[in-house]
Amino acid sequence: MTPVSREGVTIGIDVGSTAVKAVAADADGRVTARARIPHGLRVPAPNRLEHDADEAWRRGPLAALDELRRLGPGPDARAMAVAAMVPSMTAVDTAGTPLTPGLLYGDERGRMPGADNEPLPALGEGAEFLRWTAAEVPDAAGYWPAPAVANHALSGEAVIDVTTAATAFPLFDGTGWSGTGWNATACAERGAAVEQMPRVETIGTAAGQVRGTGALLGVGAIDALCEQIVAGADRDGDVLVMCGTTLIVWATVGEARQVPGLWTIPHTAVGKSQIGGASNAGGLFLGWVDRLVGAGDPESIDPYRVPVWSPYIRGERTPFHDPDRRAVLDAVDLTHDAASLRRGAYEASGFVVRQLIELGGASASRIVATGGGTRVRPWMQAIADVTGLPVEVSAVAEGAALGAAFLARMAAGLETTIADAARWAATDRVVDPDPGWAAAIEDRYQRFLQLGNRRSEAIPPAAF
Repeated sequence: MTPVSREGVTIGIDVGSTAVKAVAADADGRVTARARIPHGLRVPAPNRLEHDADEAWRRGPLAALDELRRLGPGPDARAMAVAAMVPSMTAVDTAGTPLTPGLLYGDERGRMPGADNEPLPALGEGAEFLRWTAAEVPDAAGYWPAPAVANHALSGEAVIDVTTAATAFPLFDGTGWSGTGWNATACAERGAAVEQMPRVETIGTAAGQVRGTGALLGVGAIDALCEQIVAGADRDGDVLVMCGTTLIVWATVGEARQVPGLWTIPHTAVGKSQIGGASNAGGLFLGWVDRLVGAGDPESIDPYRVPVWSPYIRGERTPFHDPDRRAVLDAVDLTHDAASLRRGAYEASGFVVRQLIELGGASASRIVATGGGTRVRPWMQAIADVTGLPVEVSAVAEGAALGAAFLARMAAGLETTIADAARWAATDRVVDPDPGWAAAIEDRYQRFLQLGNRRSEAIPPAAF
């Protein structure tokens, strides 16, 4: 086995929805150590989603780093960087300790007045998080998203990357680059001063030094971006499917195109764009099904005897942008067992992938699957069966942490361009569609689309 050069080892830390994941990687992207620190995902009401921000955003990254130190490479790493989900927000004291719940994407406290009439209401979610948080603690030392809390815990620097800041539009609009980039008027309208917002720096630059080590703190990025740069889904027809708590689907296309309800963003590959978006039909939905439904024998399932889920247990993001949608389980009868209900749930997640591909008009040729959910083999098989495409499963499930480790290399001067992260892409296995399921799945997919077109109404709390 080739010995690992400690000089080239960097660390990536991913603050995720249910855990902090961290990896140490060498110059070739080989993971030399990994850590996972679980934390709770709180749902205090149907339309609320939050973390204990101290547990998940401050103590979690520190614990992950301590675990890597125990395994060996932590103190000797050249640099480290943090990835995190967006949007998020908490209030902090002068020590950087969170004072309020850590608000997360889709929480109703991020809804703008009149957002139901907007095609992409999530655009103002981060700004509304600030309004709520500042009202809760008007004299807080700062109002920070998850990566700022984590970076401050690691280094004393409350810093975030420009892509994370940009998701808080109109709070951040890039004005005054000689200053901060935060819009003073927009912040003041929501109860905050620019001085209470974190510092913003360019992705992959050095922003400080990690306490207790000789490692630099590199500026990371949004988790989805970190995952994308090391996935290798860079050619036209590639579809990147991130299988985490949130299901994220990005089809690579050769030109920017606009489709109602979908997002189009630049690809890190020159001249390419990505079209798709995020869905609640990932691990959030499948984990809920797992808690409710017993185990079953997947070999016993009749392809023609599977019910259809409409998987929107807490509304849906892309393409509906409707927080009030609710889940439906269609055409269940006494012959269905736990295995068929589970298979139906995995198919529902795959149906969302297929729907986003079709809506985006991409000519898809393969799926590259990343994220912790890739370890769930029935999920990967269902995505392949539903889309009719081979699913190439990434070799490193902690893709966002791995991408952050590459950005740390840039901060240390070991890399010069994000494009070179493509050399870290590696495939663990390929899951091919099972042709024996194709005909039955096609009927269920049409039923899934019909269910999606029938907007279900939330049950008022008084009905309980």
